[in-house]
Amino acid sequence: MADVRFEQATRTYPGTDTPAVDALDLEIADGELMVLVGPSGSGKTTALRMLAGLEEVDAGAVRIGGRDVSDDPPKRRDVAMVFQNYALYPYLTVAANIGFPLRMARVPKADREARVREVAELLELTPYLERKPGQLSGGQRQRVAMGRAIVREPQVFLMDEPLSNLDAKLRVQMRADIAELQARLGVTTVYVTHDQAEAMTLGHRVAVLRSARLQQCDTPRALFDRPVNTFVAGFVGSPAMNLCRVPLGDDGSASFGGLALALPGLRPNGRTEAIVGVRPEALELAAEGIEASVDVIEELGSDAFIFCGADLAGTWTRLVARVEARHAPERGERVHLRPSAEHPPHVFDADSGERIGA
Repeated sequence: MADVRFEQATRTYPGTDTPAVDALDLEIADGELMVLVGPSGSGKTTALRMLAGLEEVDAGAVRIGGRDVSDDPPKRRDVAMVFQNYALYPYLTVAANIGFPLRMARVPKADREARVREVAELLELTPYLERKPGQLSGGQRQRVAMGRAIVREPQVFLMDEPLSNLDAKLRVQMRADIAELQARLGVTTVYVTHDQAEAMTLGHRVAVLRSARLQQCDTPRALFDRPVNTFVAGFVGSPAMNLCRVPLGDDGSASFGGLALALPGLRPNGRTEAIVGVRPEALELAAEGIEASVDVIEELGSDAFIFCGADLAGTWTRLVARVEARHAPERGERVHLRPSAEHPPHVFDADSGERIGA
């Protein structure tokens, strides 16, 4: 297997001065499952295609196993890609689709068939080897596409939103299958998705991109607990973190829902405001605090999310809190919300959006 490194890798499409990927520095360890996540247009798929050799590297370098592959054609990079639309040959059987890369590599027929059977058993596709793709479900077709990548035994797997065409229940099952399969094979994997829940479930580490730039790369838990800026804070977590702009007192203090926040380093730097972030699970119903009106209740079984509107420092603000379903208020009810003392709020600079403090 091999590690992967992006070194100031940049891609600018002809006809535009704005890079699609801008000076990307990212190191992916041997055997790691790295997820690239971000909104549409953030550069995640372009970065994956640069690694595959399907897009040029205009500046910087891409390395696989320590070797600079920036100018190598795709066939010399020893990577295998799984696409969003499966990209199967409709007139070939499942066995022929899985074995196609080996056939093109002129692997002897007996060896090819043995390897196909081995991969089919690994992916639970053995009963479907003689079927055509049109006779399979979406999840089965995606496993065939994965089988075609696995059978090559590449150095790196590249997956471009492979589950986006599946229904919600099947996506959850396939996420677990991919994580288990990657752990079993131990192959370095780069996985692209726009779904942050999918990224947090799958990735050993997650790289968050926005507007062609890497914002933060860390473990899912670190991204959730210590986002480096308001973009990561609002993107990671479902529902998103409550981000509220609050005025600072002369001593650098602030008040949020009756909870005093000591922010002594802010006021001397000329700041008059800060952005306070509170996760929905850290915002609780209380006898006093921020007065809010319940607009929507989202039932989750044992828990519920309540979406509220509140006047915070003279600005109408949407707040989301997670509560026990048995104690959920009614729609239209007036409630008071207060940050939990067990979960200190996150604080960000009001101008730059960068994290302040621990």
